[in-house]
Amino acid sequence: MSNRPYLSVLIPAKNEAENLPTLLQEIRHALAGESFEVIVVDDGSTDNTASRLLAIKHAGYPQLRVLSHDRSLGQSTSIYHAAQAAEGTWLATLDGDGQNDPADIPGMLAIVRGPDAPINLKLIAGHRVNRRDTASKRWASRFANRLRGRLLKDNTPDTGCGLKLIEREAFLRLPYFDHMHRFIPALIQRHQGGMLVHPVNHRPRSAGVSKYGNLDRALVGILDLFGVWWLIRRTRFNTTARELEG
Repeated sequence: MSNRPYLSVLIPAKNEAENLPTLLQEIRHALAGESFEVIVVDDGSTDNTASRLLAIKHAGYPQLRVLSHDRSLGQSTSIYHAAQAAEGTWLATLDGDGQNDPADIPGMLAIVRGPDAPINLKLIAGHRVNRRDTASKRWASRFANRLRGRLLKDNTPDTGCGLKLIEREAFLRLPYFDHMHRFIPALIQRHQGGMLVHPVNHRPRSAGVSKYGNLDRALVGILDLFGVWWLIRRTRFNTTARELEG
């Protein structure tokens, strides 16, 4: 249908009432003239995130859709539910804290639309070249990236970056599990999808505190890492069946 958006921006958010209004205005400015929708998943917030989002929507933001979890289910489940509800051909994922810069999205869209886009391109993974996080968070991320890279060989320097551009159909073919968002590059490649890494801006958090991606979550994610490693080793998507003609 011609009125379907080309792009769906997916934002998992837990207690981000102070950051979302500015982020949503930045998205609208960055995507002016673009066919898009924004789906924010209120992931069990205990502040006024939901009411703030609905106020923004009814004040004149028709592209905004709001989903809600009664309790916090995490980033991966939030993104997966948003992707299921999305109508766009492409999905752009953003963290709800405002640290990802929506101004990077048009450049990523230009790549997938351009004549030089690699064949079978399914994912553009953001790479935060100027991380604005605490030292402990940067250390945990480096540790996880090195371990993941050695096991999965996914050629991704910053898989924890919240800003990614993913073809919706390709994303929905991926296996769903908690923390899957950390392994999207490896899973896309497992399905023989093409991927590019794109440098993106990263900004300090302006309000609130981090709810996702702490060191304890990174350590728990090691179990998921070995699960994904096992899954990739058992994959045979690089083969095809020939149809016989008599």
